[in-house]
Amino acid sequence: MRGNRITILHDSFGKHPELRKEWGFSALVEFGGKRILFDTGNSALTFAQNTEALGIDFRTLDFAAISHRHGDHTSGLNHLFRLNPGVTVYTPDETYGVFGSSLPGVFYPRCHSLPSYMQYYDGKPPETIRHGTPWPEAKFVWIKETTEIAPDVWLVAVVSEVPGTREMRELSLALRTSRGLILVAGCSHPGIESILAASRAIDERVYCIFGGLHLVMTKEPEIQRIAKALRDELRVERIAPGHCTGEPAFLALSEAFKENYVFAGLGDTIDLP
Repeated sequence: MRGNRITILHDSFGKHPELRKEWGFSALVEFGGKRILFDTGNSALTFAQNTEALGIDFRTLDFAAISHRHGDHTSGLNHLFRLNPGVTVYTPDETYGVFGSSLPGVFYPRCHSLPSYMQYYDGKPPETIRHGTPWPEAKFVWIKETTEIAPDVWLVAVVSEVPGTREMRELSLALRTSRGLILVAGCSHPGIESILAASRAIDERVYCIFGGLHLVMTKEPEIQRIAKALRDELRVERIAPGHCTGEPAFLALSEAFKENYVFAGLGDTIDLP
């Protein structure tokens, strides 16, 4: 059995010229004997080309998780479902979201005095109203609260309060190890500090953070503050930023974490404890 590791399948920087760089994020996480796909990138074509070049077999996944609804994290789903149509995919629980959802058939106030043709469903609503999705045959499991989905594998659920993404739900993957949590973040729209605060319900210690920290348009003083807070206040031991972290933040984090900065570009595989 292979050891614990993470492989970056989709991103816009890296050292492998044979792979196609494109905005977005996807990673294959192998941990505790499980093979977990986290996000599917910005393009089904790029996702397919890169994963085939890397020899990734999606037919043997245990499950997948999607961090949030944005296209640069979901656009490879069609390719995934072509190869593994029955795979379980954990997604944020959002009413009327792109992953589908449901409500009780009588969630709305009713008015029985109306003639039946003015009442929803002619006054006979179904027990459950299911909302549509571009992937109607997919096996989605909606996550609303932080949940352990396999031994020592958690999905951390946070709702954004940031203007522009307010009320959007985002899931981060948390792996509990003897050295603390390994967090894999898709975009950190709610803020990486908010995600870390929610992860403390699992473990106070954070060994490493992978993925997007959404600092790409953040001003320099705030980038510096967050880099120092992650290192000094939140006691993150190592950091492996990618995707929407941004070039100025790559620099600030590499200076703050020094030898504990982990380069994790497209095509790289990093061993995990």
